[in-house]
Amino acid sequence: MPTSSASTTDSAKPSAGGGVQSLERAFDLLERMADAGGEVGLSELSATSGLPLPTIHRLMRTLVACGYVRQQPNRRYALGPRLIRLGESASRLLGTWARPYLARLVEETGETANMALLDGDEIVYVAQVPSKHSMRMFTEVGRRVLPHSTGVGKALLASVPDEEVRALLARTGMPAATEKTITTPDGFLEALAEVRRAGYAVDDNEQEIGVRCLAVSVPDSPTAAAVSISGPAGRVTEAATEKIVPVLQGIAAELSAALVSQNPG
Repeated sequence: MPTSSASTTDSAKPSAGGGVQSLERAFDLLERMADAGGEVGLSELSATSGLPLPTIHRLMRTLVACGYVRQQPNRRYALGPRLIRLGESASRLLGTWARPYLARLVEETGETANMALLDGDEIVYVAQVPSKHSMRMFTEVGRRVLPHSTGVGKALLASVPDEEVRALLARTGMPAATEKTITTPDGFLEALAEVRRAGYAVDDNEQEIGVRCLAVSVPDSPTAAAVSISGPAGRVTEAATEKIVPVLQGIAAELSAALVSQNPG
């Protein structure tokens, strides 16, 4: 059956990078929704994306029909439950893929190595390789914690603007896990400034008494990620920190390079 040129719609147009333009736009809108906290209005998406409202409305209607976005009673749009399955599967695969890097961390530091992601307002641990010491730390893969009491949380939030960090803390609260947990927004922002200055984050008995954790973010990761080591405070001393941090930073840089090579441009 003959086709006319009119059948080639905007949705089928190739992008400058050789992909399908509508797919690129749809994923861009999903990421903008995530950056905005998961819920936005069409006018906000138009302002940030530069796309016309009719185009955004058409894309959102398709995403709603597929279950990746849902429309709220207030007419705003929120990320849909079908994304959870994709995210959980991707997190598991990322954790599996990162395990060799974590294993090297264990070999070079002697302590338990972890990888964690920032998922909404929470930290989720996606991979762990335990220390070979009889006394070692254990964090269940899939465990979710609030970021204010963890080294990985500090590492991940250090690059987030202060006003966004304050908004997150207002949503989550800052319950004390131990007597050393930071429980005020100002105190936490001071800790983040120190992370930016030093290049690494410390959880000093803040999540669990007797445990210290050192963490760094994975630069340029497609999703905010951090790697850390954790161990007894008697082993993860200030002297040990000077040796461990460069190892953490080096392996985080290798992870970053590998992630970028898997996700070009």
